[in-house]
Amino acid sequence: MKFTKMHGIGNDYIYFNCLDTDISDPNGLSIALSDRHFGVGGDGIVMIMRSNVADFRMRMFNADGSEGKMCGNATRCIGKYVYEKGLTDKTEFTLETLGGIKKLELDVEDGAVKSVKVDMGKAILNPTEIPVLLDGEKVVGREVIVGGNRHEITCVSMGNPHCVIFTENIDDLDLEKIGPKYENDPIFPERVNTEFVEIIDKNVLKMRVWERGSGETWACGTGASAVCVAAVLKGICDYNTDVTIKLRGGDLVINYKDDGTVFMSGPATFVFEGETNKEFDIYA
Repeated sequence: MKFTKMHGIGNDYIYFNCLDTDISDPNGLSIALSDRHFGVGGDGIVMIMRSNVADFRMRMFNADGSEGKMCGNATRCIGKYVYEKGLTDKTEFTLETLGGIKKLELDVEDGAVKSVKVDMGKAILNPTEIPVLLDGEKVVGREVIVGGNRHEITCVSMGNPHCVIFTENIDDLDLEKIGPKYENDPIFPERVNTEFVEIIDKNVLKMRVWERGSGETWACGTGASAVCVAAVLKGICDYNTDVTIKLRGGDLVINYKDDGTVFMSGPATFVFEGETNKEFDIYA
């Protein structure tokens, strides 16, 4: 089965056109292909499928085989994929995900998609819905102890759970040690993506992210969205304002509207195309 390797500012996935076929074991395939030594290499796989409620449907699986509800960088890559491969001529369309239906708007120049703006939907702040096992109507700047260390956390769901921590000198953090402690802490019953954020300027933030099931990735669109939401809730940034989020792979622009809706804008890039080894037996 043919695949396309793509990345959204360094968050790289292996994409499959599943409009007319399916994959029998996407969990196992994601584990096999994501391995950067023995597979294609990536943060997981993404299946582009038909939908009964939107123009397209997305399923994405992390490098450990677990299925994710939503990936902002993957949505942008799908926007570029379906348009430039002639699967749609629309520059505005909808995408079904486990995190809800997302609206995509393509910036096209000379037939090429330069950037994609995604309506990420409304940020979820209710602890039960995120989920995080803390009381109250929302978790903003709440002090907790994780792995023996005390931090203030802000929790947001953008279709998947995020824990945002504002700190300093994030380049010096040992995420390989710290990240798993948050990902697997009992207060996060579905595990969690954790963002460590440094304030650069009024509307410029720098972040590193530890993603559940994948480890540290170079970018996370839902994570950048959650960071912007957390920054506004803590009074660091303003509603209805473009905030530049600087990730290891590049920059995203996030805007948190005062009605609770989040918009994300950024690029998507083709890397290469190939065909999987037949031994994977991936057809359903």
